[in-house]
Amino acid sequence: MRPLAIIGPTGTGKSQVAIEVVERLAGEVGAEIVNADAMQLYRGMDIGTAKLPVAQRRGIPHHQLDVLDVTQTATVARFQQCAAVDIEAIAARGAVPLVVGGSMLYVQSLLDDWSFPGTDPAVRASWERRLAEVGVGELHAELARRDPAAAATILPTDGRRTVRALEVIELTGRPFAASAPRIGTARWGTVIVGLDCETTVLDERLARRTDGMFDRGLVDEVRELLRLGLRDGATAVRALGYAQVIAALDAGGSAELLSDAHERTYLGTRRYARRQRSWFRRDHRVHWLDVGAADGIARTVRDALRVWRDVT
Repeated sequence: MRPLAIIGPTGTGKSQVAIEVVERLAGEVGAEIVNADAMQLYRGMDIGTAKLPVAQRRGIPHHQLDVLDVTQTATVARFQQCAAVDIEAIAARGAVPLVVGGSMLYVQSLLDDWSFPGTDPAVRASWERRLAEVGVGELHAELARRDPAAAATILPTDGRRTVRALEVIELTGRPFAASAPRIGTARWGTVIVGLDCETTVLDERLARRTDGMFDRGLVDEVRELLRLGLRDGATAVRALGYAQVIAALDAGGSAELLSDAHERTYLGTRRYARRQRSWFRRDHRVHWLDVGAADGIARTVRDALRVWRDVT
């Protein structure tokens, strides 16, 4: 049961396409979905991650969804291990594993069987102290001086990954990218389909997506997650939309501040989508499909299945 991975920038409809692919496969073989979106690992982070509601999942099994509390730390290494177990179990049941998501390192670590560098508590603690002393902006600038390529792939606001990159550089004496997986034959013979569309079309989709999140109650969702300890988490608290709303609430939560959070969420999501596109476009194995055409999802599903069947 060769897996199919559906990847690409946020806002391209990956979750819905995956549901339709499973439905189309139902008459032939079973299929189950393995989530590869880092923030959809978290219980309660539903609106801001565009997680499909349970009622829209059509009874299809979804793995690596709602498996962490917001106080827990999501790591690539944990995801890689758990998702690999899921994929092999799905295939053993005679069903097709569908890997669906756009978290770049998560996807590549899984499909290229990334072997992660070790860690040293003393070295990690040293860089964490440095982070506390100078702040994430200055520490990221230090990473840029030591390893510009690594800094280019890590957001300047991401203290945890900046610390990890500096730790790996110190431990290995090599650039952080040297520990990244090499793009070769995809693990399990996985066929990779990428969804994308014209930039102007994607920007319009992301604007509507952001509007919908705030209209459906993202601010109330953030308030509830704060009550459950969102601030105590190392990764969930930085999620797009959530971080912007938290900042607005901390500043008083006025309508003007929340409107600004709305705009900053859209702009941040648009930047992230461009980073995803750039990352995934480097992978020569990806079969790209344009989701912006008038015939939409039906054609995309048909083409994705054709690619999956035809690749040898």
